[in-house]
Amino acid sequence: MANKKRIEFDSLGSKKIDQNKLWGAQTQRSLENFKIGSEKIPSELIIALGQQKKAAAEANIELGVIDKKLGSLISKACDDIINLKLIEEFPLSVWQTGSGTQTNMNANEVISNHIIKKLKGRIGSKKPIHPNDHVNLSQSSNDTFPTIMHVAINELSIKNLIPTLKDLIKEFQKKKKIFQNIIKIGRTHTQDATPITLGDEFSAFCTQLQACLKRIEVSKLELKYLAQGGTAVGSGINAPKKFDKVFCKYLNKLTRDNYKPSQNKFESLASHDPLINFSNSLKTLSISLLKIINDIRFLASGPRSGLGELILPANEPGSSIMPGKVNPTQCEAVTMVCAQVHGNHSTISFAGSQGHFELNAFKPVMAYSMLQSIRNLSDVMISFADRCINGIEADEENITLLMERSLMLVTALAPKIGYDKASTIAKTAQKNGTSLKQEAVNLGYLTEEEFNKLIRPENMLSPSD
Repeated sequence: MANKKRIEFDSLGSKKIDQNKLWGAQTQRSLENFKIGSEKIPSELIIALGQQKKAAAEANIELGVIDKKLGSLISKACDDIINLKLIEEFPLSVWQTGSGTQTNMNANEVISNHIIKKLKGRIGSKKPIHPNDHVNLSQSSNDTFPTIMHVAINELSIKNLIPTLKDLIKEFQKKKKIFQNIIKIGRTHTQDATPITLGDEFSAFCTQLQACLKRIEVSKLELKYLAQGGTAVGSGINAPKKFDKVFCKYLNKLTRDNYKPSQNKFESLASHDPLINFSNSLKTLSISLLKIINDIRFLASGPRSGLGELILPANEPGSSIMPGKVNPTQCEAVTMVCAQVHGNHSTISFAGSQGHFELNAFKPVMAYSMLQSIRNLSDVMISFADRCINGIEADEENITLLMERSLMLVTALAPKIGYDKASTIAKTAQKNGTSLKQEAVNLGYLTEEEFNKLIRPENMLSPSD
């Protein structure tokens, strides 16, 4: 049996809507007009939208532009949106109008009808709460959507991204300490170089990720400035004076954060440079992760025909045809997420460049891409820390073997016998398949005793005295 329909009206006329749904005519039109893809407005944006509508209602009450009783009804109804109790009432595609107007109206209609339903009124009547006149009072989609973009991205970063990055850094720091005294051969240009410790190698990973954390925290500060109060074009038309400041006051109570009005709301509606900058910090993190992951999986290559310096946890069988094979699956998951982050940054950058006059009309795709990057980076860093770095081990026997075979230990001889003679020793040993010691003695450059005194890897880890 087909669901019963009700009739609602908007500026274009009437629309049939499922009787069980709280959205109105504008949301229904969007559902019918934008049957594109499977990507829906993310839940983080819906939560931020609930927070934004609640803060706006409280600001309107304080500034005396809405009846306290009506404003309080709106404010209370928003709690159910914030708690995702009404998430099924937000069905719209990301691929809609570039201002996010349909999603803003989706919230306005749902809040209005949610209140009317609780009051036992007729859903869709817009009485006593009108979606535009009351719920959207002092607001426009053009300042609402960029506001919730900033809030959603900032809050998800605080909740997920930053803590998981800090946890990953801690795991690397643990391994740095454990591996500090394991001497190995360093590599430059993928070729043998002079000795380092495995701890030194992991210390570089730690520092690289700590720098990424700092960039994220610094770039995130720009997200604290909100477009709300700019209304349609940035001028603030139809909003009372000080609405932006009072709005931020109530939003800060909700989020326990420190949001502030944008200093120039024309800029905040027309461009989204803070989002691009923040996305760039995510891209930099993905670049750092790619570097680290590639080093780890190549150091773990083998186990017998590769470098084999690291032993990764055997989380699952690696092949459907090769028995006993174990692959660096966690590393590969990270690389795929990083590839997606790079793609998202390209999307965000292009979208950000397309603001025309007083409005950038690429807002939903920017928000969707950014939130996906944050969510996926957070999840994959948890997985990588727990299922790879935590259980990673050093193959000390193979590390020592590779180091002792390296021809670049000859570098320690250069201060004593000169670069050219040291080079001759290395090239001769490589040609003859012999050891550095053997050729140094055969060539008459050093005695065995002198060689043993100079070639001590533990003395090659820092500047000379």
